Amino acid sequence: MWHITNQKYGANALGLKRLLGLGSYHTAWQWLHKLRRAMVRPNRDKLCDLVEVDETYVGGAKPGKRGRGAAGKALVGIAVEMNSDEDDHALGRIRLQHLENASAESLIPFIQNVVQPDSTIRTDDWAAYANLNDYGFKHVSLGSKELKSVHLVAALLKRWLLGTYQGAVRPSHLTYYLDEFTFRFNRRKSASRGKLFYRLVQQAMMVDPVPAPSLKGPALPFLTGQDNSNLDPLDADLDHNI
Repeated sequence: MWHITNQKYGANALGLKRLLGLGSYHTAWQWLHKLRRAMVRPNRDKLCDLVEVDETYVGGAKPGKRGRGAAGKALVGIAVEMNSDEDDHALGRIRLQHLENASAESLIPFIQNVVQPDSTIRTDDWAAYANLNDYGFKHVSLGSKELKSVHLVAALLKRWLLGTYQGAVRPSHLTYYLDEFTFRFNRRKSASRGKLFYRLVQQAMMVDPVPAPSLKGPALPFLTGQDNSNLDPLDADLDHNI
């Protein structure tokens, strides 16, 4: 746990295997995914007051078409809480979720799950957000270019996935990587790695056990533009920049 929290940009299974002298890459991979599940605190507080919401596509071998749709990519919902005690563009906590699509049926439940009712929510003018007021939120529709905070988080997420894991993340495992990014981002201002270690240990004691079979997702393509034909199916977070 100390090794994982001490890595500024994230740990990977190959590095953990080498550090601990493990004989199996699979073992290191399972340990990391179990700890990623512990990075989500049960019954965590929802975002509140002023929140920006948008979606972004990650992965995929091709740029894809413009707009809300990109073949071979995975859609991620992003919610960013704006700090009320600082300037208008100060980033607070974030929440991320792997979404099936950009319809209201996917986006509204995501927002309800991560944002407190009566909060003000900024979005672009995508039709799926049009009825947010009917769900107990105060909706403000802006031009896409005005959502600077949520776009910054999207850019940082993509850079992190590409730089730390070479973009090699299965869609079936994407949620766990989003949880790790959220854990690290929300504690980015912490000056003490010891506090991060303590928090991860504390949360690991609060979550349910994670049986190994539950970590194995379906055989889906990697979210990357690389040729992964020679990689082991479990090598979803292989990083060659160690």
